[in-house]
Amino acid sequence: MTIKYYWEDLTPGRVFESGPRTLSAQQMIDFAREYDPQYYHTDEQAARSSPFGGLIASGFQTAAVGMRLMCDSYLRETSCVGSPGLDELRWLKPVRPDDALRLRTTVLEQTPSAKLPNRGTVKFRWELFNQKNEVVCSMVGRQLYLRRTNAH
Repeated sequence: MTIKYYWEDLTPGRVFESGPRTLSAQQMIDFAREYDPQYYHTDEQAARSSPFGGLIASGFQTAAVGMRLMCDSYLRETSCVGSPGLDELRWLKPVRPDDALRLRTTVLEQTPSAKLPNRGTVKFRWELFNQKNEVVCSMVGRQLYLRRTNAH
């Protein structure tokens, strides 16, 4: 694996953009049957009478697509060594069958580790957009990265 981005490269204001990923109705239903079996995620006919007026993706599937797009757009080329978690996760609009989702990642801040001079954390905002350029999901959280060189 070639590392393209270390902690030092992830400066506040830096933005990464992904290509689109489309979710079919069947993908939504399959995910929901396994992980979030609510009727508006699993039954197209019953979903029509829901407050959403039709089938929608589970919010957790939407977040999982965001994770995949994160990997595809930058994460697999980084020195990332994990994450302590999310500070915020918001589902802002329903994701419908055949929506094309894309991710915009914005670096908010860098923090060097006080204990380990070879790493630091990076705080990000991740926004998932649909094909109408509407934000459907947003997340804020941190990831841990190795530094190119140890701090002294």
